[in-house]
Amino acid sequence: IGAPREERLTPSMESLQNPIDFSIPVARVADLLLSPGEEFQFNGSIITYPDIRLIYWAGGNPFHHHQDLNRLVAGWQQVETVIVHESWWTPTARRADIVLPVTTTLERNDIGGSTRDRYIFAMQKAIEPVGESRDDFEIFKELSKSLHCEEIFAKGRNEMDWLQWIYQELHGKAADQGTEMPEFFEFWNKGYWLSPEIKENDTLLQLFRKDPNRNPLQTPSKKIELYSEVIANFCYDDCPPHPAWLPPLEWLGSEKTKIYPFHLITNQPKDRFHSQMDSGPLSQAQKINGREPVWINAADAKNLGVSSGDTVRLFNARGACLAGVLVTEDVRSKVVIMATGAWFDPLLNVNSNVLDKHGNPNVLTIDKGTSKLAQGCSALSALVQVEKYAEELPPVTAF
Repeated sequence: IGAPREERLTPSMESLQNPIDFSIPVARVADLLLSPGEEFQFNGSIITYPDIRLIYWAGGNPFHHHQDLNRLVAGWQQVETVIVHESWWTPTARRADIVLPVTTTLERNDIGGSTRDRYIFAMQKAIEPVGESRDDFEIFKELSKSLHCEEIFAKGRNEMDWLQWIYQELHGKAADQGTEMPEFFEFWNKGYWLSPEIKENDTLLQLFRKDPNRNPLQTPSKKIELYSEVIANFCYDDCPPHPAWLPPLEWLGSEKTKIYPFHLITNQPKDRFHSQMDSGPLSQAQKINGREPVWINAADAKNLGVSSGDTVRLFNARGACLAGVLVTEDVRSKVVIMATGAWFDPLLNVNSNVLDKHGNPNVLTIDKGTSKLAQGCSALSALVQVEKYAEELPPVTAF
């Protein structure tokens, strides 16, 4: 995050004005669904959760990344209708009333680019849409037609018209910066455009360091701040205005270790991107007995009576999941590590505790905001118990 870099030109569309002038942090979605009308504090504001009757979810998989998934299940059932706009049969799509099947990048034309990349790509369709899937533009165009605002949304343009419009906007921005780009069809036929190389800054905040008066920072003092007057004025008891360590709700220094003696650390997987491609061969090859691996210290494994290749049940008051054991010296005693991303696959009414049979650790994590300032997720602070699973393994049905 702190690495210096140049912002590059990137293709983009104009954005519409949202009439709602506040936002709900994504980590507070379950609170939103379960507590309509309740107030909460966020970044200096007091916001009231609205009464949500319909969910339209496009992109992302909350039944992967949200904390305390059994709580999210309860919240998800409070609304009248759930529509999921998705290319894959994810745990979220499986919990929808209506699924709108969306094309993948191989089934539609598009333009790709990033502020971190010199290349702008002509993403040309490789195959026709599979089954009844449609691209995002066609889906939203049909919805806008039903809502009597097709002209406002589509503006009389089809897919290629919009791609040319996006490219011309980029073309004009490049010209303003003195950079020459090819015309659209030359770019489209070639398949890419490589922007001129920019000499990267090799020092963080280089211009500010060189002349802080002429290149001030975007802080109230225009300088680097170790203490924030703005945050101090919020008077948050869980977020002081300067860097500080505060004890988390659950950790190895708390009383709860008498019941749940292991601290669960959840990290990002090496064999997939979050939950994407969890069904793919690379991800599946890393599973143990078809479950997500859990790293356990060798001494703890001996005390638990488990070895690499066994299956264990991790549980606490929020939920339980199965995992395949990987015994290692690379994790300290009383700490267990599981990657996130295994598709949520619950088996109900087992030992009076909802059991995820695939190994999604977010059935165990705490659905609590990091602070009143950020209201982010607190996924790395959860205590669990671990025991060997001696029963017949239930089949994984997530896919």
